[in-house]
Amino acid sequence: MVALLVLAALGWSTLEAARGGSLPQHVSYFTNQSNLAFSLALLAAAALPPERWPRGWDAVRGALAFYLVMTGLIYALLVAPWEELLRWDIGWTGIVLHRVAPVAAMLDWLLTPRRRAPPPARVLWWLLYPLAYLGVTWLRGALTGWYPYAFLDPTASSWPQVLATTGVVLVAFLVIGTLVHLLEGGGRMSRRSCSPES
Repeated sequence: MVALLVLAALGWSTLEAARGGSLPQHVSYFTNQSNLAFSLALLAAAALPPERWPRGWDAVRGALAFYLVMTGLIYALLVAPWEELLRWDIGWTGIVLHRVAPVAAMLDWLLTPRRRAPPPARVLWWLLYPLAYLGVTWLRGALTGWYPYAFLDPTASSWPQVLATTGVVLVAFLVIGTLVHLLEGGGRMSRRSCSPES
């Protein structure tokens, strides 16, 4: 249900962006990329029994929960105007992508048991995508003059300000990623529950 709702919100907002001639910009938002990955992962998990989930699936789910939680936090703290945070008249796609999906991703992570003990190093692997996104965003911005978020735009302030804000955001990513890693939710599945005979 959540996956279909997120895909509907993404589809609608993508159509609107295409009509407005801003499709390349639309697909460049971290929010849209992480929501798409989350919805597809939910559909994949629903289509396969737990014993057929590929090795590393827990790490993928944790990464997506991490990205969606950061999407919600960054939207609330750095993107949305303060007066908007307590309002619900911001359009249904915004509510789904910025509020519903982050909560759903975290609940999915907390309530679905793990199958293996998590390696601590996975938090560092989770940071690779945000770091790659950051690099691509700055490179594209240097070439086109367009940045998806004002706090990443040196033309809106200055490079020292952008780098300072980015440093704070990266520390927040590391802290939240570590917390998501440590939250074991329902615990690990038993060997029997993951076996094909069960």
